[in-house]
Amino acid sequence: MSDFAKSRVAMVDRQVRPSDVTSYPIIEAMLKIPRERYAPAALRAVAYADAPLALGPGREMLDPRTFAKMLDGADIGPDDLVLDLAPGYGYSTAVIARMAAAVIAIEPSSEMAAAATEILNAEEVDNAIVSEGEPAAGDPAHGPYDAIFINGAVGGTPKSLLSQLKEGGKIVAIEMEGANGKAVAYIRNGDQLYSRPLFNATAPVLPGFEVAEEFAL
Repeated sequence: MSDFAKSRVAMVDRQVRPSDVTSYPIIEAMLKIPRERYAPAALRAVAYADAPLALGPGREMLDPRTFAKMLDGADIGPDDLVLDLAPGYGYSTAVIARMAAAVIAIEPSSEMAAAATEILNAEEVDNAIVSEGEPAAGDPAHGPYDAIFINGAVGGTPKSLLSQLKEGGKIVAIEMEGANGKAVAYIRNGDQLYSRPLFNATAPVLPGFEVAEEFAL
């Protein structure tokens, strides 16, 4: 077993399982997907550390614990179509693709979108597509989605994505209020999104999601 493979097992055993994430699809996907392949080259040696990885100004790759617990809150099923927003180099896309029927990913950085596509192709992830675009705009052309996963924080309820979500579907993101934050599942019920707090967490607020007043139906 390679050092990275050992680190992957240790990540799940020490960070994911102790955080009350017991879902087999999540654990299986995080054991299988080589997180280091989707990390910046300079940070691959610490890809499995219990900390977020910097991707650039205002961007980071969520730490394994936070990522796993958000996936648990999203409750993704094998027949689901998932919208993955701001995936960086595609780690979240690869993990979700192993759990869902298909994934549409929108990445604001042209460089990271191109790199994510290259890595996903090399890893033979054939049920996911990464496109460059603004995460707050989503991708209405391929929706509606069973779940929307936001790799970062929002400043309030992301109502701009409501119409892209199926009835009963969930948007999972970290909601920041000042320096404090919490992971939240927003559930569609008709023309409303109802929030359910999941756990405390923080992350940079993504461009386009800065303040609640900017959201519109």
